Amino acid sequence: MKTFKLNAEPRTELGKKATKALRNAGLIPVVLNGGEIVTLPYEGKLEAGQKVVVIDEAKKKGMITTDLVVKADDVRKLIYTPEIFAIELSFNGHTANAILKDLQFQPVSDAVLHIDLLEVNEKKPVVIEVPVKLEGHAAGVKAGGKLSLSMKKLKVKAIFTQVPESLVINVDNLELGKTMQVGDLHFEGLELVNAKNAVVCAVQLTRAARGAAANAQ
Repeated sequence: MKTFKLNAEPRTELGKKATKALRNAGLIPVVLNGGEIVTLPYEGKLEAGQKVVVIDEAKKKGMITTDLVVKADDVRKLIYTPEIFAIELSFNGHTANAILKDLQFQPVSDAVLHIDLLEVNEKKPVVIEVPVKLEGHAAGVKAGGKLSLSMKKLKVKAIFTQVPESLVINVDNLELGKTMQVGDLHFEGLELVNAKNAVVCAVQLTRAARGAAANAQ
């Protein structure tokens, strides 16, 4: 993946009024999840914007999350693109690696209301959607069929440094009327977590091809 550098500031004032003021100023609230797992009650020192969220009350476990704010203009190239990025997030005087986890949009204006990021490292695999790219000339297309892509992205589980910019699939051997399913695909160092019988691409029989086949009989 490419790296996207993003600067953020801690957000200490929460609530609807504070959030509205931020958005009016061209800023977007952000939550960085996936932080350190701690024992409750947590007695350590928290930095500006950090808080402890309970993840297992029975086992007294919590996770440190960080409330941040970023400039809307700074994230346009991160959000409005088919590409995926590893985010180099700078805040509170240090840097964390993260990926884009979720976005909330205003239903009318389509403006970004909220961003969820997930902190990542080189020890724990993450699940992320990766764009699919078809290459080659399908045998079925040469026979008069039409190549269709059913899944533009596939969910991949891997260490974030091993996630590619795209999943390149060669379709040279895909024949007329045949499909390529998730279970047919293999990428070194990656685990595909979509249903194995999900159709990724296919060569469909066109009307012209049906007519030619009927005339040949």
